[in-house]
Amino acid sequence: MRGVSRASLAEAKERLEAVLSSAAPAALGDELFAVLHLLDREHGLRRALSDPAQPGELKAAAVLDLLRDGLSADTLGLVEDVVRLRWARSLDLAEAVETLAVTALVASAEAARRLDDLEDELFRFGRVVAAQADLRRALNDQSVAVDRKVRLLSDLLQGKVTDATLRLVTENATYPRGRSLERGLELYGRIAAERRSRLIAVVRTSVELTEQQKTRLTAALSAQYDRDIHLNIEVDPTVLGGLSVQIGDEEIDGTIQRRLGDARRRLIR
Repeated sequence: MRGVSRASLAEAKERLEAVLSSAAPAALGDELFAVLHLLDREHGLRRALSDPAQPGELKAAAVLDLLRDGLSADTLGLVEDVVRLRWARSLDLAEAVETLAVTALVASAEAARRLDDLEDELFRFGRVVAAQADLRRALNDQSVAVDRKVRLLSDLLQGKVTDATLRLVTENATYPRGRSLERGLELYGRIAAERRSRLIAVVRTSVELTEQQKTRLTAALSAQYDRDIHLNIEVDPTVLGGLSVQIGDEEIDGTIQRRLGDARRRLIR
């Protein structure tokens, strides 16, 4: 998002925080996802509710008339506030509702003191999907019925991950919004990290790091970026010594493999 939509998203997040002080976050997240599905199905409605030429109060009144019987008062009031804001594109409105829905479910994990578990589980399941071609095909295939995907994920994850993780993984698999499951999980992981304003560092290493090494690496990266850092560690035998760290679009590569590649390039110049 850019410009006016980014500013509106920031306002929508502030309104969400006010609602979360009294609402049940998991129920709020589920209802916001239901609103998202409606906006994705009804393109005309989405365009009308994001039309900058229409007064905000008129759009809020339309939401009230349409959704008053299907949503709690907290969710309804939040959605009314969101459509009053200005959006550069109708898709930006839908993306904002999705962000609020994910944030509400992340807040439910935070309230249960399971936010670290949620972040780790989203990352690790993404890696499982990337490594298992049959599972990846089944979950990304839009011809597979939604109820089959729900049963498959329940069989795989029920009782093994947090409720919020299962809900977010299931949402990604059944309503992908044009994304692969892996990309969707990465997006939701970033939203979870932003919940407490920290960055995600994806660390690739040939061997498992000790707790002391993890602590030192976290401290060093936190000092470098002046932000709290959450490590997602991927053990990869193809890494020849050292480790690589990916934070957003920036990569810090200290592996032997990278240094050998640099040496080869210098030799052939």
